[in-house]
Amino acid sequence: MYSVNVRDHFMIAHSFHGDAFGPAQRLHGATYVVDAEFRRRALDADGMVVDIALATEVLRRVLGELNLHNLDDDPAFAGQNTTTEFLARVVFERIAAAMAAGELGAHAGGLESLRVRLNESHVAWAAYEGPLSATDPAP
Repeated sequence: MYSVNVRDHFMIAHSFHGDAFGPAQRLHGATYVVDAEFRRRALDADGMVVDIALATEVLRRVLGELNLHNLDDDPAFAGQNTTTEFLARVVFERIAAAMAAGELGAHAGGLESLRVRLNESHVAWAAYEGPLSATDPAP
């Protein structure tokens, strides 16, 4: 399996509900370094997994929708603990939607899976991965 990884970061504020979170129940900030790893079994005709420049742009745009926001104020996350694990899936789903909309270009047609990893620090991270629909990008 071949893979290409692109990286960016975003900063958010949020709080958690439930005794399991201790002091994190109070409003606090988090900075995540995000890795998006695109995978495919065989390289395309140009010898590529995905266009790295387009993958970088999509990741930057997706993270920009979250960057410098208090997630407690976002109606999309109402009643949800926006844990690192949860946010990894949110980023995955938004990248997958961008791919389905053709934003990753012609080289994305053969992508099989995506893994999104949110690094909370140099010693702690969470990830979400899953298959991608191998469809041709929209015209």
